[in-house]
Amino acid sequence: MKHTVWHHLNLCAQGDPEQTIRDAAIAVRDGQIAWLGASHALPEEYGTWPREDLAGAWVTPGLVDCHTHLVYGGQRADEFAQRLAGVSYEEIAKQGGGIVSTVRATRAAEEDTLFRQSAARLEPLLAEGVTAVEIKSGYGLDLASERKMLRVARRLGERYPVSVYTTFLGAHALPPEFAGRADDYIAEVCERMLPALADEGLVDAVDVFCERIGFSLAQSERVFEAAERHGLPVKMHAEQLSNSGGTALAARHRALSADHLEFLDEAGVAAMKASGTVAVLLPGAYYFIRETQLPPIDLLRRHGVPVAISTDSNPGTSPATSLLLMMNMATTLFRMTVPEVLQGVTTHAARALGQAARHGTLAVGRQADFAVWSVDTLAELAYWIGRPLCARVVRAGETVHTRRGA
Repeated sequence: MKHTVWHHLNLCAQGDPEQTIRDAAIAVRDGQIAWLGASHALPEEYGTWPREDLAGAWVTPGLVDCHTHLVYGGQRADEFAQRLAGVSYEEIAKQGGGIVSTVRATRAAEEDTLFRQSAARLEPLLAEGVTAVEIKSGYGLDLASERKMLRVARRLGERYPVSVYTTFLGAHALPPEFAGRADDYIAEVCERMLPALADEGLVDAVDVFCERIGFSLAQSERVFEAAERHGLPVKMHAEQLSNSGGTALAARHRALSADHLEFLDEAGVAAMKASGTVAVLLPGAYYFIRETQLPPIDLLRRHGVPVAISTDSNPGTSPATSLLLMMNMATTLFRMTVPEVLQGVTTHAARALGQAARHGTLAVGRQADFAVWSVDTLAELAYWIGRPLCARVVRAGETVHTRRGA
């Protein structure tokens, strides 16, 4: 049996900087938290256990990046340059760029190449204290390529010290071979792709891009119904470019989350509250496409909808590999508070994955996944830009990353 007492630390166990324990300790047995609390209250039975002194550092739950597209081929820097020259995201998509250009690169890439490229994007997240991440498919748009993406995501979870949750996003865009036949493609997604991938154990949840350049409400509902037939939870890219009513549909299907939400209205917010659906805000995409329509933060607060923050790491609209930067952007661009953004990358992000019982908080009986920070105050996590703050990452009670010089 391996057991350790981590002590001389300041503990933020619930992801809320307004609820902390100074001079705390965490007793870990076989990767699980056996006890935590103020050091002076440590029970005698843990007194003889080996100790790890954290020298007064702050400790939070491991961070959760609950919306990413980490697995893809190529990059889209040239499209970025087009947007800088005044071409809109929608115009680029209509010209055959956007998601479809990444589809071409992803289909052409060998699985090992995709793994190496995706690992290079995952590693910076892990160095910032991320211990759980969602990875979507959606750049294959045929069965073989979607399978390849999801296999790479599973391999990342096997090779790296991180919990990876996979989401099938076959309904991300219309592939070229189905041009003008969106309903036929949705049938392919629902009747062939999803059943095969679910049977192979590659899918943890199902997503759909419900938007005027994506799929309609009726098509999105067909995807949700197919997911439900396979016992899989759903989520939705909703109200990013227009108010289509997608969030209300997601709420009717008890979606884990609705994501983006810049054009969400109060009716959609109320529906989310009633269904328990988490709002996932993606400040990287808002920033990168130079959006001006703010998500309705005050409405979400007023209705008590939990808000998560994520990188949306993807090649076209958020080539971001820093969750701490997203926390800063959520405070500066969306006017969120430090407690809101810290809970947004811990407790609420875990809930957006349907994994609140496993991630996002530190408690007795849970796996000992936590981040150790070289900061004087937790507000620094949303304050510094580009400064390495994570001194150590602990997963299942074992140190899996130490910052050089920490």
